[in-house]
Amino acid sequence: MLNSIIRFALRQRMIVLAIALLLTGYGSYVAFHTPIDVFPDLNRPRVVVMTEAPGLSPEEVESLITFPIETSLNGANGVEAVRSSSGVGISVIYVEFGFNTNIYNDRQVVTERLQLLQGRLPDGVTPQLAPISSIMGQILMLGMFSKDDKTEPLELRTLADWVVRQRLLTIPGVAQVFTMGGGRKQFQILVDPEKLLRFGVSLQQVKDAVVKSNENATGGYLDQQGPNELLVRALGRVQTVEDIEQIVVTIREGRPVTLAQIAKVAAGAQTKRGDSAAYERTKAEDGTEEWIGGPCVVLTINKQPGADTRAVTDNVFKAVEELSASMPKDIQVIPLYSQKSFIDRAIENVVVALRDGVILVIIILVLFLMNVRTTFITLTAIPLSLVITALVFAISGMSINTMTLGGLAVALGELVDDAIVDVENIFRRLNENRHAAKPKHPLLVVYQASTEVRNSIVFSTIIVCIVFIPLFALTGMEGRLFAPLGIAYIVSIAASLLVSLTVTPVLSYLLLGRSKTSEHAADGFVLRFLKSVASQVIRFSLTFPRLNLTVVVIGVLISALFVVNLERDFLPPFNEGSIQLNVVLPPGTSLTVSNSIAAKCESRLMRVPDVVRVGRRTGRAELDEHAEGVNTSELIIDLNPSSHRTREEQINEIREAMADIPGVVSAVEQPISHLISHMLSGVKAQIGIKIYGDDLDLLRRKAQEMEQVVKSVPGVADLMLEPQVLIPQLR
Repeated sequence: MLNSIIRFALRQRMIVLAIALLLTGYGSYVAFHTPIDVFPDLNRPRVVVMTEAPGLSPEEVESLITFPIETSLNGANGVEAVRSSSGVGISVIYVEFGFNTNIYNDRQVVTERLQLLQGRLPDGVTPQLAPISSIMGQILMLGMFSKDDKTEPLELRTLADWVVRQRLLTIPGVAQVFTMGGGRKQFQILVDPEKLLRFGVSLQQVKDAVVKSNENATGGYLDQQGPNELLVRALGRVQTVEDIEQIVVTIREGRPVTLAQIAKVAAGAQTKRGDSAAYERTKAEDGTEEWIGGPCVVLTINKQPGADTRAVTDNVFKAVEELSASMPKDIQVIPLYSQKSFIDRAIENVVVALRDGVILVIIILVLFLMNVRTTFITLTAIPLSLVITALVFAISGMSINTMTLGGLAVALGELVDDAIVDVENIFRRLNENRHAAKPKHPLLVVYQASTEVRNSIVFSTIIVCIVFIPLFALTGMEGRLFAPLGIAYIVSIAASLLVSLTVTPVLSYLLLGRSKTSEHAADGFVLRFLKSVASQVIRFSLTFPRLNLTVVVIGVLISALFVVNLERDFLPPFNEGSIQLNVVLPPGTSLTVSNSIAAKCESRLMRVPDVVRVGRRTGRAELDEHAEGVNTSELIIDLNPSSHRTREEQINEIREAMADIPGVVSAVEQPISHLISHMLSGVKAQIGIKIYGDDLDLLRRKAQEMEQVVKSVPGVADLMLEPQVLIPQLR
């Protein structure tokens, strides 16, 4: 069959070249439009159930909401793990399914189980499914603030909620946008107890009047004498504070008692469970550096699984730029964190590696072959193999990421192996044919020379591909991470084999077979030198075989010893260009105190030379699955990409800046590493130790004992105890 492929390619030369050119053009277009991401989709299908219960304590949330939902979801079809978090007024439950399940079917299963809870949850409490997104989907954070504080926090948050957020949700690929900070606007009715007594009105009457008043009603249709009819509507929706003040609560002595007579109505901010701030280093008009920003609204954008992170980010920035023309001039929106920046750096590094690899391959081919035409024919295998791989990715729905690009970088040097073997043999046979007494037709010589090395080319390619097959035996997250690397490698090598069987013989005939002049077939000086060295090594090995085998065995044993003692990690440490600083204060710390201490941390960070942006989120946003107490702050620190300092030096300097702030327990890591840690174990650290039991007091004591022991382990940094804490309460 392989002989038939070579024969067909040589007979239909123009068709083969046309297909090669078509694949190169179309494959290049597809490669530049294929979705690019940080990693392959590592997240297993996961459904997040979120339940808001304002005013309930964590104990009540756990017993009245979280436990019934967990009990209902455990044992559902396909469910492999259920994790939950119960906080002040919120319950978050993570339902994880198997990798081979469909996320839409999984959400249907969860929805059906939630229907069984009707009547078992507190009144007014309704569980909601979070939008489909992965833990790695947090791709962008924007800071929206008013320069010189011209716009009030209430108006700033209203613009963020009803203008910016609504526009961003229309962008394809955006799953959710969380807003935090500013003041969430609400109408507040501040009742005067003395006036309630004076007019004989109860608080329940006030509540009922407000609830019933804010409604529209229909009155059917009104037929007129003419040909038209009128739709009858009773409009009761309030629009202003004055509308609320005119609501009638009751009738006393024939006179209506309105809200304005017993209460003060005002537009104010909802009680906060989270706040935020943003700062950016800029250059002033006189050339000096200054920091702009302050308390702000932070918008966190999550993408849908499979969406192109770079394309979604670009579309978000375009939408924000369009909106800036219609918003007040003092409002500025700055990026605090962008996953696209890390992707761009990773892609740039891999492209540089590919470029350097191509240059080295060209140099080696020129030095060894000493012929421009044979070098050109061999090099055609690289672009053709890469574009064919890109087409396979597009057809199979795979994305380009650091793992697939890594597989291509590993395979780059081997993409020319099959072609160079074929070209070298064709080149040698053509030269022999020119000096023969009865020369054969060059087309026949090319065919025979290609078939001579066909078996060796195919067998060597198969053996190399077999080495990567064990990657596909990995299961779970490891398999989803490393399988794309193996696929990229095997597909590119298989593509190079196909090129060597089709395009390479055709180009060899057109560029070498038709040449009328005799090519110089002598080896180059580099090849002659290497052959002389190799002959001496082979002669020495055959003369002293036992010594040779002994040295090899010793080398293998020493290598095995080093391998056993190598450090192990899920992923190698990489420089994301951003740092995440987690600041945890004692439970029960108020939001005001958390903000003031976080401001001290921000002030310290601004003194670090490499820091260019700082974004902070304290507490949580509404319906945000990362539900944190107001005693917890997350600071995203963007670093100078042109800095010559290492990641470890930057992290150590940030740790030193936080070291002497009293009452603060801080942990320094990187945003993507933080998300991966949360994805692996549900714990926001590289290593998490969980202690289970029914007695919470005993659990706390054991956790504190373990904390003291773990502190003494060499290499431990940023140790943080997260027990089930007792929040101070007034009962």
